Amino acid sequence: MLKKLLFLFFVTISLTVFSQTEEVKLVSWNIRDFGKTKSSEELNNIAEIVKTYDIIAIQEVVAGYGGAQAVAKLSDILNRKGSKWDYVISNPTNSSKYVTERYAFIWKTKHIKIKNRGRLVKELDLEIDREPFLLDFYLGKEKFTVLNFHSRPYNRDPETEIKALSKFVLNSFSTPVLIVGDFNVNEKEIVFNQLKNGGYNAALSNKKTTLKRTCPNGNYLNHAIDNIFYSKTVNKIEGKVLDFIKTCNNLEAGRDLSDHLPVFLKFSMN
Repeated sequence: MLKKLLFLFFVTISLTVFSQTEEVKLVSWNIRDFGKTKSSEELNNIAEIVKTYDIIAIQEVVAGYGGAQAVAKLSDILNRKGSKWDYVISNPTNSSKYVTERYAFIWKTKHIKIKNRGRLVKELDLEIDREPFLLDFYLGKEKFTVLNFHSRPYNRDPETEIKALSKFVLNSFSTPVLIVGDFNVNEKEIVFNQLKNGGYNAALSNKKTTLKRTCPNGNYLNHAIDNIFYSKTVNKIEGKVLDFIKTCNNLEAGRDLSDHLPVFLKFSMN
């Protein structure tokens, strides 16, 4: 009888672990000027916001001194909060002096693995100012690809970049793909039809993700421009904006971290 109970116990534990590893919690965050200007307290606050998720994709890592160091410090802080994390940082994008930046991924290593350190998508170098950063992740034997992307500002024709990125993605991948980042365009605009017609969906629908400088009438949210697009081979479980501001009283301190809120997608592979 005892052997039977122990067998059922271990089967239950195994099924629980399996179901947990089948789901991935992905966060994308444009952390403004992510570099040496971020204090240890601010890095700790960032870690508190993201520590319960599995993969963190960061845009706007400073290309010069301080950017890579800030990512390493954030990973170290996360490692002291109960889980083991690893990270990769892209090379600086091939951009003009005041546009170039790095991308970063930080992830929990218990169930999620990588086999290479990722690459900037040089195929888009001439068409996109800050060419996206591509990294393949593995959940068991399941491979999925994440492209980390930060488009031009809204007044510098980000639509042209989104069209080029859409074409590249639709012509290049058969495995599950997620495109994360700051698109500087609302997902409801027609420029995303190419992706949507190719089987991609957005994690968020017209959800504001940027922060105003002030809080008129209790409203601190501005533009709906950060998102996660996922291929038809990805099953969305939940998508939302991680609003850590909550009240106007927190706006100033929140903007010290970034002028964008993180966006989140929980998913599994079909």
